[in-house]
Amino acid sequence: MKQHDTEPNLLVHEHSPYLLQHAYNPVRWFPWCDAAFEKARRENKPVFLSVGYSSCHWCHVMEKESFENDLIARLLNTEFVAVKVDREEHPDIDRFYMTYVQATSGRGGWPMSVWLTPEKEPFFGGSYFPPEDRYGMAGFRRILLSIAETWKADGAKMADTASAITENLRSLAEEKPAGENLDETVLYRAANAFAEQYDPVFGGFGGAPKFPRPAVLDFLLAFSYYTGQEKPRDMAFATLRKMADGGIHDHLGIAGKGGGGFARYSTDDRWHVPHFEKMLYDNAQLALTYAEAFMISHDPFFLDVTEDILNYVLCDMTDEGGGFHSAEDADSATPAGDGGAREGAFYLWSFDELRTLLDPEELELFGRLYGVKPEGNVLEDPHGAFEGLNVLARHGSQDEEALRRDMSDREAETLLHSAREKLFRARNRRPRPEKDDKVLVSWNGLMISAFSKMFGITRKPEWLDAAEKAANFIVENLCNEQNGRLLRRYRKGEAGIEGKADDYAFFSRGLLDLFEATLDRRHLDRAVQIMETSIELFFDREEGGFFDTACGETTLPFRMKEIYDGAEPSSNSVNVSTLYRLASITGRNDFGEAAKKTLACFSGSIGAHPEQLPFMLKGLMTAFFGMREVTLNECADRNRIQRITEEIGRRYLPDTTVASRQEDGNRTASAPLPEQNLPAATLCAGMQCYPPAQDWESLERLLETTAPSLTNSGER
Repeated sequence: MKQHDTEPNLLVHEHSPYLLQHAYNPVRWFPWCDAAFEKARRENKPVFLSVGYSSCHWCHVMEKESFENDLIARLLNTEFVAVKVDREEHPDIDRFYMTYVQATSGRGGWPMSVWLTPEKEPFFGGSYFPPEDRYGMAGFRRILLSIAETWKADGAKMADTASAITENLRSLAEEKPAGENLDETVLYRAANAFAEQYDPVFGGFGGAPKFPRPAVLDFLLAFSYYTGQEKPRDMAFATLRKMADGGIHDHLGIAGKGGGGFARYSTDDRWHVPHFEKMLYDNAQLALTYAEAFMISHDPFFLDVTEDILNYVLCDMTDEGGGFHSAEDADSATPAGDGGAREGAFYLWSFDELRTLLDPEELELFGRLYGVKPEGNVLEDPHGAFEGLNVLARHGSQDEEALRRDMSDREAETLLHSAREKLFRARNRRPRPEKDDKVLVSWNGLMISAFSKMFGITRKPEWLDAAEKAANFIVENLCNEQNGRLLRRYRKGEAGIEGKADDYAFFSRGLLDLFEATLDRRHLDRAVQIMETSIELFFDREEGGFFDTACGETTLPFRMKEIYDGAEPSSNSVNVSTLYRLASITGRNDFGEAAKKTLACFSGSIGAHPEQLPFMLKGLMTAFFGMREVTLNECADRNRIQRITEEIGRRYLPDTTVASRQEDGNRTASAPLPEQNLPAATLCAGMQCYPPAQDWESLERLLETTAPSLTNSGER
């Protein structure tokens, strides 16, 4: 157990792993609470707000350089009230002040450092600051001294400036005026914007650092489905392949044992050198995207990657109660055990290590396929942290290597499997990265969707079991059964923090995906209840759209609506799609109207910059083309129903919902038909319901003839 030389501060009573990392800093941290701001008012001091998360590399750096520095701590304690926030626990606080930092500095990132008045209004901010002037940046100590002196000289003027800044923020946060009625051209504009950003060599969009951006890939797949254009789909497929082959993907995943999954992003443009932290929300979204790529292409490559991600989450990121943990750190202690920590230490390999662990034949084949070099394979390493080390990334084809070595594919696979097993065991003897083991409802909702989707594709019971256990975990530990209200975070037996809009949005969607995979009515009823509560707490009935925080919430100077699909899709974007699906399944017009009103609220932003809302554009496609509803007849032959369920589960049908109900078909009380003669399903599309389908083959023909298409689907 780590020994501490200082007395703990107030963070020692918190549950967030990130806050607990700072509990023994000499800085007298407060968590975000009324007491901190009351102290600032009473003592007429500005508030220093530091926001980060447990697996953030530069958060660790700033802690060691500044927050463990006695001189800086004394300055913070004397002149400021210091507040520490875990952005994952409080995304609303993070988003509010990040909007300010990005608007005033042109960039953002974590740790986020913001100075506030006692009324919570910001007047200066940035991200990481070195302790002294360095890298062309002002040092943290110098900034603290300057702000403290200015506040003492004229704090009232600074407060007035902060009030004006807050009013400007309010105007920035207000949604753009609704534009003209949106049409299909916004979809083409977004697709063209992504095509211009696309990297045809390495896949992805833009240059280094390169992020996966699942929401963009999801949009491109859906756009291709509706328009018939192949280029957007091919861009998504190529990007998914390049990412899976790159170092951003952990290639030592072993079925039933762990490892695998994806890191946060690539520091280069080739997906080779990752920022090694692993986040649950990235892996959940990528699992969904790879699964949908398989449903479209039927290429087992995409299915294998999806199973690798889910295996990682199931083995390495699952709470004993069934919930999913949040993240694994980028940093870990070096294998030498010298007490230091280094980014990627758990994942990197020297050539000598590999030569010691692997047989010569294994090393030759594995080394060629994974780009291993005696001098190391990291070409772009500005800080020299990875010198002489190798990041495992797939290079070349296993089939070609087997042919070159005159061996069968099976022999090559046996050698590679043996090499991966040996390296996996050796890696597990290293110090593991720290894990953030809190369970967040929002990210668990994303993961429930992924496991549900994969069960629909494969019918493997372990995927369904994981989804249902996680859903039950949230219901039992984080949901008020009477009113449907959610808490956000669970850790080690304690649940807390009122749920935010994304908790309701992602969990409702996850439950709906679980319902469509199982047709278990309990999950649909729960999804409806969560959405109803979300509308009650967050929906703007006058202007449309969902606020981040609940009505009556006074945590921040004003309520905001999230309007960007970034690392996670916005709650508004997810809600649009879920509301349309719920309206289709339940027949409730109020859900459909809420979706329309949300789209109308953001129509100005969509019209101005559609590429910023790729996930919302998926909901807009639903508004353009409508939903198709497949209703299964529970009284029909079970084998035919099962066949239909399995076939639909394997197909990419973003415009189609599935539900079931008991119908008598042509039965009469006096002469019931045997169940094998009853129609199995009914398809409704638009305003028309088609004659009941007896079996999968007849339903498939109806699905093909009613498939959506744009009237002008050529290049625009």
